[in-house]
Amino acid sequence: MVSHVSVEELTLAQAHELRRGTVVLACLALLREPSYGYALLETLNGAGVSVDGNTLYPLLRRLEKQGLLTSEWNTDESRPRKFYRVSPDGSLVLAGLVREWQDLSATIARLTKENG
Repeated sequence: MVSHVSVEELTLAQAHELRRGTVVLACLALLREPSYGYALLETLNGAGVSVDGNTLYPLLRRLEKQGLLTSEWNTDESRPRKFYRVSPDGSLVLAGLVREWQDLSATIARLTKENG
């Protein structure tokens, strides 16, 4: 079977899949300090974690429903904004995910060194 997709396109698609799983980890890490959705979106994209609002906002609601985030509305400004912060359970999950990420990273480094 002949593929009409270039290696670059395949690489980009696979890289997108690889990065998709890192958004939860990045959000929990960043939300150790309270932030509202748009600022979080800008910080993530600025750091190279590509995500759009249609992905981020449902993710934030899901993490809040799971008890990993808390939120509160700031109505002090002219435009109310919802601020998110990692919960105590979220901090524990974050610590576990960081350990998992470090183990996985070390494994991949070892595998690519052995096979490279």
